Amino acid sequence: MLGKLRSTKGQAILELALVLPILLLLVFGITEFGRIFNASLVITQAAREGVRVGVVGGSDADITTAVKTVAANLDVDKLEIYIDPPEPPVGSRVRGSSLRVEVDYRVPVVVPVIAEIVPNPYPLKAVAVMRVE
Repeated sequence: MLGKLRSTKGQAILELALVLPILLLLVFGITEFGRIFNASLVITQAAREGVRVGVVGGSDADITTAVKTVAANLDVDKLEIYIDPPEPPVGSRVRGSSLRVEVDYRVPVVVPVIAEIVPNPYPLKAVAVMRVE
């Protein structure tokens, strides 16, 4: 009986050593997914807010400011904002036409193993389209 206990003494440590990398990869993968999903939700809302400002008479500068305000918890220097059609030189946008605001953002992946699996930085895009009022 004592010989049997000695042969299984390191079994738990060996099982932990085999399973721990998989568990850590799973935990860090869930964390990275959460960060990317959060950034996706933020830029989607930022695009919506930006297009809303534009359709009620805001300028391109107002749209850009609204997008950056909503996306303040992200690195706003990495935001790329595209407005179509751009603000006309004289007057306002044509009532009833569509205004499109696109926000591109690249989320840096911080976990090295996950960075090898997904593109680093991970590209995100949000588009919002509304009719000018």
